[in-house]
Amino acid sequence: MFPFLRQIIFETVKYQVKKKKTPDIQVHKKVKNATVELIHIVHDFIFILLGILCAGFGLKGFLLPNLFIDGGVMGISLMIAELTVLPLSILIVAVNIPFLILGFTTLSRQFTIKSIIAIVLLAITVHFIPFPIITEDKLLIAAFGGFFLGMGIGLAIRGGSVIDGTEILAIYINRKTPLTIGDVILIFNVLIFGIAAYVLTIEIALYAILTYIVASKTVDFVVSGIEEYVGVTIISEKNKEISQTIIEKLGRGCTIYYGKRGKSQKETEIIYTLMTRLELAKLHMEVDKIDRDAFVIMHSIKDAKGGLVKKRPLK
Repeated sequence: MFPFLRQIIFETVKYQVKKKKTPDIQVHKKVKNATVELIHIVHDFIFILLGILCAGFGLKGFLLPNLFIDGGVMGISLMIAELTVLPLSILIVAVNIPFLILGFTTLSRQFTIKSIIAIVLLAITVHFIPFPIITEDKLLIAAFGGFFLGMGIGLAIRGGSVIDGTEILAIYINRKTPLTIGDVILIFNVLIFGIAAYVLTIEIALYAILTYIVASKTVDFVVSGIEEYVGVTIISEKNKEISQTIIEKLGRGCTIYYGKRGKSQKETEIIYTLMTRLELAKLHMEVDKIDRDAFVIMHSIKDAKGGLVKKRPLK
């Protein structure tokens, strides 16, 4: 961080604690915590601003000029904008208000405040920034409109906010009913597309489904990261050789814990490591070189941080 910002934080914290006779060690700890919080806040708002610009470009450059819609709350806003004279900028805020109110009780206050700021900034962006109209080809509009809108939503989520309140509603209903979050979002969007087919045209509704699919896949890609991690558990009689290979040849860390085989009751070492999907083929090859009978279990990991996970490039 810039030295002058660190000095500002230090002086601010020092002023707040000087009346409490706080030891210097605690002062430096508070300064460190405040610095980390500030870095995360700046990091989050950079993601949110980039998300707003991407979503605004997708809306003004592709979807809105060509009377296309999307799923979720944004789809409702676009549909109302096409059926009335109300500007989209006002509808984006107005339609999201009930979902943001839910957010105060369902999620954290900080998340809701960030979301309010993000939605208001998106409305301002859509209203005032004159994005160029890129194309009139319907397939390109559905594909790239969905891509940029999905990227915007995904970046906003990475920044700890939403610019579409559908997820908030889904979390709320999930806590009150047996429905999963995915089920709620699917049902919500089926209703939107059904209404769009009735009040607009079936063709627009079909393109809206395509836009939604592209947007949702882009959101998953942005939120989950470029690399999808896989947790790998390995049980073998040659655990020591395999763990050394993982560390030395693959450049990954691993954890060894102890278990007991169910049938023989024999104690055994169990290796656990994280890999990207791109590295799995090499891992299988190295494990097969050592022990072709090794028992290997794999499961998806949403994301991972720290350790040796991102320290070495693929080889």
